[in-house]
Order: sequence, then C-alpha cells, then structure tokens
Amino acid sequence: MNNKYSLPKDGGLIAESTPRDIIHRYEKIHTTVYENEYLGVQYVADTIVKAIRTYNELHCSNEVYEEQQPFVLGLTTGRTPLGLYRELVKRHKEGLVNFRNVAVFSLDEFYPIRSTEQQSRNFRIHEDFLNHIDILPENIHIPDGTISEDKVSEYCASYDHSVRKIDLMIIGVGEDGQIGFNEPGSYAKSRTRLVQLTHNTRKIQSGAFFGLDYTPKLAITMGIDTIMRADKIILMAWGEEKAQIIQKVVEGEITTQVPASNLQAHPNIEVVIDENAAQLLTREQTPWLVGPCKWTPKFTRKAVVWLCGVVQKPILKLTYKDYIENSLGELLEQGRAYDQINIDVFNDLQHTITGWPGGKPNADDSTRPVPSNPYPKRIVIFSPHPDDDVISMGGTFIRLVQQGHDVHVAYETSGNVAVHDDVVLQNIDTARELGYGNHYAEVEKIIAGKKKGEPEPRPLLDLKGAIRRAEARA
Repeated sequence: MNNKYSLPKDGGLIAESTPRDIIHRYEKIHTTVYENEYLGVQYVADTIVKAIRTYNELHCSNEVYEEQQPFVLGLTTGRTPLGLYRELVKRHKEGLVNFRNVAVFSLDEFYPIRSTEQQSRNFRIHEDFLNHIDILPENIHIPDGTISEDKVSEYCASYDHSVRKIDLMIIGVGEDGQIGFNEPGSYAKSRTRLVQLTHNTRKIQSGAFFGLDYTPKLAITMGIDTIMRADKIILMAWGEEKAQIIQKVVEGEITTQVPASNLQAHPNIEVVIDENAAQLLTREQTPWLVGPCKWTPKFTRKAVVWLCGVVQKPILKLTYKDYIENSLGELLEQGRAYDQINIDVFNDLQHTITGWPGGKPNADDSTRPVPSNPYPKRIVIFSPHPDDDVISMGGTFIRLVQQGHDVHVAYETSGNVAVHDDVVLQNIDTARELGYGNHYAEVEKIIAGKKKGEPEPRPLLDLKGAIRRAEARA
C-alpha cells in the first residue's frame, strides 16, 4: 500500500504557487489527491480518530458515556477500505483510539447470505476490522442477509429508521458509480431497500463466490438519501481503474446513471484519492486549462498532441491562433515560436517509431527510442490474457524474438479459477471427438458437484490449469 506504481511526473501544474480555488475550479466536490494510497489512508484515519476524540470530549466525562449517544460511523466494505481498517486497528492497539463509544452502521449486504459465509459483508467487516477493536456488540449494525423474503421490505424500513444520524460516513465507489449497491438508475430519494444487482456488478463480485452462477443476484443497501443524511462523508478511491468514474463523480453532472454524482449536493463531503485515481481530472489530464505549468519536452508533447485532437489538425498545421484559443498561450511564452514547437514535437514523435523495438545493436542510438546496449535484452511482456499479447503487439513480439532478445510473457489472469466450466467441457468434448479418451461424463459430474461458496474441486482446478497453460503455449 505504501508503494507507488506509477511513472515519475514530468512537468505539469505548478501547484505550490497556485491558489487553491484555481486548482479546484473544475471540481464540484472538494478533492484531495495523495501520492499513493498509504498517504491517503493516513489522512482518513487521522480524520476518523480526531472526530471520535472530539465527540468523546464533548459528550463523555470520566469515561462514563451517555446512554444511546455513541459516535456513529458509517462504513463500507470491499477492497477500498482494507488499508484504512488495518491502520485503525494498528492505532487502536497502540492506544491512540478506542471504539467503546462508537456505533457502526454498515452500508450493504448480499441477499440471501449467512453472516458465517466468508463472502458476506458481515463476515468481512468483522474479519478485517471489528474483531480487532473494543467496539461493543450492541453498537454493531449490519444488514441481515437471512431475513425471509416476505419480511425483507419491513426489515429494510426498520434498518433505515435506525440510521437516524451518522456523524461520519466512509464510502467507496464502484466502477459504474455505485455507492453501496445503489446501481445506475437509483433515484436520489432512495432509502434502505432490497435491490437487484447488475450483471457487471455480479461479474466483478464473482471471483469471491467461485463463479457467476454462485454470485447473489440481490443485495440490501442503504439508499442514496440514507447516505446523504450523514453529517460528513468521505469517499475514497485508489488505483487507475477508478480514474474514469472519479472524473464523472467529481467533475460531471448529477445523473441517475452515476449514483455517486448525487454526492455533489452534500454540504460536507470530501473525495480522497491517490494519483492513479486522479489521472483523468482536469488538473491532472489537461493542467494547462487550470493554471501555470512547468513545460518540459515530454509535457509539451502531451499538450500539443491534445491540441491536435481538439482542433482536428496534424501537428505541422497548428497555428498561433490554435494555441491562443485553447489555453496554451503560456507555452508560447517559453521562448519558442509556435511553428518551432510544432517541428520539435513532430521530430520527437517521429523518433519513437522504430523497427528495432529492443534497440539496434552497434548503431547510433542518439535519436532512437531504445538504447542499443545492453544486447541482447531480457524482455517481459505483460498480457491480460493468453492471446492478447499477439492481438495487441504481435508484430513487435515477433521482431523482439527474431532480433535475438530473451523474451518472456507474464499473463495477468487468475489462472485456473478464471477458466469457465463450459470451456472445460468444450475441451474434454474435443478430446473425445479426436479419440483421446471419453471422460466427459466424469468431468460433468465433478462440475455438477460444486457447492456454493466453497473452493472448486482440485481435479477440476487441475483441468482448468492445464487449459490455461495450453492457451499460453498456443
């Protein structure tokens, strides 16, 4: 969590000397960007600890707490808050905070599901956080995934009524803009209720349930209006996979298709993200629209390529007027005329094109994108799935091999558990048709014997692993 998996910055907005109002002028929610998740987590943990201490100082004396008046903390589950929970547990063990006067309301729960199932929100929030602090059992409130269907509506109304006041709500955001399980289309006045999960949400969650077929189709969730009752809200997001939705939530319009965009109407909300999640915000993507910038060659190239897209012109056709009318006048103040900038960027891009992707040995590499030495190079190609490497960069792959480099491929898929059951049966059926054995019924029986929420049988995983390795070799 303390590592920063991103390239170093090269140029960009000069934030130190730029007024805060200018930096945030495109943002409809106050957003704080930290270099990495670790620093963001420290800030959120500081905020929670300070809020609990301040509340206790105002409402408690001599460690005798007023009845029915604990500090109310709203919490989410999933991957986003894991680092925060570890940090809060650490601070609790160090004696920096106690939770005896804290009540917790969890945001959502799958339905139907038992609290003893490892995939349940109830199990996870206990395992990751609540079991390690001194919170009172009666102050823990988590939606019950075992309520019968005929009583679930009444139960949701009761749960919503119990969430009368939340002092601080900590939430994440889904890739489609969900907060809790409020899917796209959720209305702003929605309350705690039973909802149907979209196919995409179930697909994302299916890894924990050992397949889409075993993933719940329903969930209980606080509504958008329930969440908006909180006195203060902090929305956290980490990683580049959240960049697109963060841009929509922070800078876009309020729409039912992005449920988290409703948070723009909250009077006391803050978005806390890392640099990877912030990369599509205007201040990161096109900082010349925001304020003064440091104009390095690489940053200049980024701005000029962006300008080409805006005015729909090739680089060498860009004019002085194009630069001025599109907020790049500051670039023209750096000592070069617009036409010289065009030529420099054109040449820079031209020198990125090569028939020697690993570098040409015994050659002048001063204008080549890859140095000639060392040769040969050891090269690792990262591919999301077997065959993606060939589809996306097959020509480069072949050249690297033909030119004598030591080439390796790392497939970024989940190995055997990512192979679907129907693919297994398809491969076994092919082997049967070719006369290499008839084990179709045997494999079919293994698949039929799978149990919800339990790991897949080892013989099935072995088959799936063999299929994945064969795909990689092919």
